[in-house]
Amino acid sequence: MEPSTFHMSSQQFREEAKKLVDWIADYHQQIEKYPVQAQVAPGAVRASLPASAPLRPEPFNTVMRDVEQKILPGITHWQSPNFYAYFPGNSSGPSVLGELLSAAVGVQGMLWVTGPACTELEAHVLDWLVEMLGLPQQYLSSSSGGGVIQDSASSSSLCAILAARERATNFESNAHGCRQPLVAYTCRWWLIPRRRRTLRSRKTSRSPASVRRIFD
Repeated sequence: MEPSTFHMSSQQFREEAKKLVDWIADYHQQIEKYPVQAQVAPGAVRASLPASAPLRPEPFNTVMRDVEQKILPGITHWQSPNFYAYFPGNSSGPSVLGELLSAAVGVQGMLWVTGPACTELEAHVLDWLVEMLGLPQQYLSSSSGGGVIQDSASSSSLCAILAARERATNFESNAHGCRQPLVAYTCRWWLIPRRRRTLRSRKTSRSPASVRRIFD
């Protein structure tokens, strides 16, 4: 870090970035040597950290030493080929490079004017996805549809629920609030205002008629 500004110079960035890329490549190459699940007790990682934030910057080598000694032991290695829990969360060399490039540009793509290339690239690639999945033409951005990339399954589920609410209320709920009871169906829980039931069945799906009979 430059003592007068506390900022990393372009030359320092080049040097440290090359080291970090080597570290990442070595990590992926050797990942099978690590236990899949972190071998630390709850609170151990936090106990190893300073009680207060540092007042002065530290060399990046010191930061990476802390990563290896304090952080890496507390990592559950989702990228390990022996990881089978939860859901796929894999990264790859191209995706890591893509994230590096995206972080460097730092585009905020909430509107077209804040990132024209970001907005149009996203719409175009999602139109590709419509074709790849064989979806109806209504899903295209040039039609009545058009997709948007969400940052997680949770936020995409929320967007789907909000869209369903607006459609069910003829787009009035956002302006006037929900003045009618709404029902949301999920794969396990069936949610009704003030009521929630778990449907126990060997069937993987139910027809609308069978669902109505359960709640009648």
